[in-house]
Amino acid sequence: MTALPAPATTPRRSPLSWLNNQPYLLLSLTSLFWAANIVLARHVGSHVPPVTLTTIRWFGVFLILLPFAWPHLKQDWPKLRSALPLMLLLSAVGFAFNNAISYWAMQYTEALNALLIQSAGPLFVALWSLILFGVRLTPAQLAGIAISLAGVLTIILRGDFSALASISFNRGDIMFGASLVSFGLYSALIPRRPKIHQLSLISFTTCCGALMLLPVAIWEFLNGVTLKLDVLTFATLGYTLIFPSTLAYLFFNRGVALIGPNRAAPFFHLVPVFGSAMAILLLGETLAPFHLIGYALVLAGVIIASRQASAKGSAKR
Repeated sequence: MTALPAPATTPRRSPLSWLNNQPYLLLSLTSLFWAANIVLARHVGSHVPPVTLTTIRWFGVFLILLPFAWPHLKQDWPKLRSALPLMLLLSAVGFAFNNAISYWAMQYTEALNALLIQSAGPLFVALWSLILFGVRLTPAQLAGIAISLAGVLTIILRGDFSALASISFNRGDIMFGASLVSFGLYSALIPRRPKIHQLSLISFTTCCGALMLLPVAIWEFLNGVTLKLDVLTFATLGYTLIFPSTLAYLFFNRGVALIGPNRAAPFFHLVPVFGSAMAILLLGETLAPFHLIGYALVLAGVIIASRQASAKGSAKR
């Protein structure tokens, strides 16, 4: 009597393998990590110096990624060297200035303001693309930019447009806006980078960004603005290194690879949604009507602006 073949068994998938194929969850977690980073920066305030925190953040990410990136860095070094001015500019605007100024801004503005102003980030990308590369905007995109900027002004002016007559911006709002302008430039320049491995790009730019900030971090230290070596500081550094930096970038890249950049882009607008809830629950900040109006205007503008791409811009890409 011949034995019956054993029934086929479905191989078990590990939790990590399952997560690696869930693009919507990966992108939602990315937005959650970035939102929590803004709220945390507001919470720690002057407890952790902004430039020192940014320097440690990017040196830490570089060291975490280096064992995996090293083979790619060696292979891509000729391309990196030939495009060195562009790579240094990407490091400066995407990692050094952008992050340091945003952390600094959180000492002067509320987390809700920063989260909602950040919603206009994609529009600065469009503006830089137009200025640098002549990528023309469609009427829908122009209308979207105008509506979103109205939303940003609503947030900055606290809903009182009569304040334009005697305008006095909160310095934190202006600084956070400057970080968006910087990141918009970084995003507009990214398509012009050399064709190198993603790990080469991230590890090189994070290392260069940290090196650029190192003299300023030393200046901070010499002027008495130092890290307070306590549980809050180590928890802040641990979270910043692991979640909004290393994991968020890996999750975002994987999510984009699975569903494409156009479908992934709307997940950026989960950042103010997650962050607003955390700022209200954890920091005790008050949700005012102008916050809701401003966010609605920004979101409406982004939706209108992204409805159709510029034909001329698409052709140039």
